[in-house]
Amino acid sequence: MSAPRTTAPGSQLIETPERTALRRAVADLGGRYGSAYYLAKARAGEPADELWAEAGKAGYLGVNLPAEYGGGGGGITDLAIVLEELGTAGCPLLLLIVSPAICGTVIARYGTEEQKRHWLPGLADGSRRMAFGITEPDAGSNSHRISTVARRDGEDWLLAGRKVFVSGIDHCDAVLFVARTEDARTGKLKPALFVVPRDTPGFEYRPIPMELVAPERQFQVFLDDVRLPAEALVGDENAGLLQLFAGLNPERIMTAAFSLGLARQALGKAVEYARTRVVWSTPIGAHQGLAHPLAQCAVEIELARLMTQKAALLYDGGEDAAAGEAANMAKYAAGEAAARTVDQAVQTLGGNGLTQEYGLGALLAATRVGRVAPVSREMVLNYVAQHTLGLPKSY
Repeated sequence: MSAPRTTAPGSQLIETPERTALRRAVADLGGRYGSAYYLAKARAGEPADELWAEAGKAGYLGVNLPAEYGGGGGGITDLAIVLEELGTAGCPLLLLIVSPAICGTVIARYGTEEQKRHWLPGLADGSRRMAFGITEPDAGSNSHRISTVARRDGEDWLLAGRKVFVSGIDHCDAVLFVARTEDARTGKLKPALFVVPRDTPGFEYRPIPMELVAPERQFQVFLDDVRLPAEALVGDENAGLLQLFAGLNPERIMTAAFSLGLARQALGKAVEYARTRVVWSTPIGAHQGLAHPLAQCAVEIELARLMTQKAALLYDGGEDAAAGEAANMAKYAAGEAAARTVDQAVQTLGGNGLTQEYGLGALLAATRVGRVAPVSREMVLNYVAQHTLGLPKSY
């Protein structure tokens, strides 16, 4: 089954030959597994371990991590390519957003030398995985209301609180949790990051029943005075939001890549069906009522890809403020493009669009991820209204 081409005309002006080669190599890997493998794993409640291990062995999982710790020495631009191409091939590995992109980036930027040596090689080759916990039942999009608190107890930390929608804990070695510590000078709480191994006493996690068809399950977490050594803290406890957004901007960029992969996968299936499905001696793709909506989807996907590339390049270039704006726009654009494309793909296939044979029905729920997580489309619009347009803050 064909998919929209991997590179657009003139793409060599946007991506280096090395990145174009990376796209092709990852597309080949994903094509050997495909959506049948991915959906079978998801419906069996099993992780996509075979694909994860092969991608790690090939160096794709750690392409953004420093070479001195086993990574590829690239950036989020490269890792976004990996996720987009795997998604296009039918294997959108959600944990790529979490383990190497968020956790790997934060540890590479702010971790101690010991933390880097301990975690990064395994995150790069796929032998270790790390989840990320920030969302809370009562905080939602307001990270300032995070109530998970870390307090000192001698040389140790005690972590207490609750998290929800933490992806893939059951197959991860540890979780990077966002908590809040008390500023001794002001008494105010500020965010801090802690690595908590999954088997730490007082750390309990329970699955959340979801309608998503994905190998990675969602969990709620209960932290009951979890005792952590001093070295569990990542970076400076006084750095506040600076360290947190080192992981959140890559999260938005990678979520855009996730959505783009879903969109391209769906468009490929719809285009192939429209080419080959003949009604009254004519392929249905010859009718503008179907051809024009699919063409519009292709335009929107390409525009979202360009913004995702811009956001990733800005982030990799150290332009954090500009990357924040672009990452939000990319995440919004890709999420909207994916939702519209999957909907149009289902419409193109008619009843076949809801059969398991074509796998489009599973994508209907998956595309919602890009519209509600890691930040809702409404909060992205709030951000653009305030920071880009200079309008008064509405929340």
